[in-house]
Amino acid sequence: MSNGSLSSETSPAVLILLGPPGAGKGTQARMLEERFGMVQLSTGDLLRAAVGAGTPAGLAAKAVMEAGGLVSDEIVLAILKDRMAEPDVARGIILDGFPRTDGQASALDALLAEAGQRVTAAISLEVDDAAMIARVAGRYTCAGCGEGYHDEFKQPHAEGVCDKCGGTAFKRRSDDNAETAKARLEAYHAQTAPLIAHYERAGVLERIDAMGDIDAIAGALGQVVGRVSA
Repeated sequence: MSNGSLSSETSPAVLILLGPPGAGKGTQARMLEERFGMVQLSTGDLLRAAVGAGTPAGLAAKAVMEAGGLVSDEIVLAILKDRMAEPDVARGIILDGFPRTDGQASALDALLAEAGQRVTAAISLEVDDAAMIARVAGRYTCAGCGEGYHDEFKQPHAEGVCDKCGGTAFKRRSDDNAETAKARLEAYHAQTAPLIAHYERAGVLERIDAMGDIDAIAGALGQVVGRVSA
């Protein structure tokens, strides 16, 4: 895949990846990082890094988590603001898992506006629910190296032997089953519908068919990123 380019004369791109569990957000985010020099930021990683660094927002998050509470949107946004001031995000960020609600989206808009920035694109990875349930329910991994496989789409070349490390033990996540996958999809659609509407109103929503080949999806994403970041 050829190297992409992001203009250094504009504000760093801010991409939001929307998509249900199993849609390939993590895989696609890593490919965008490699191609465009962007940085993927997830809420969990941000919180752990801030707590580890002992920043004021990180210490506030640590106190809440140690008390068994949920970290507030205000603390998450403060941590995100600190992270976006770091020099390695100069070519843009990819947000995965945040925002999750319309309120969080509005708060993020306000935070970005303070810095003279905005959401460049909210990219919805569109899936077919029935096919997604089959995709998630068939997943399993090598117990040794973590290489991923699927009952239908990707089995080891030699039956029972991991292609990557030669291991013979495999495992499935307890939530990789049809019933759980269906429930997670229903929850995702209910939760994300307001976000789709929010970014559609803002004129930054992009839709990508996420049921095809990984490289084809990456190509479509690359075209969107190249266009909106030019």
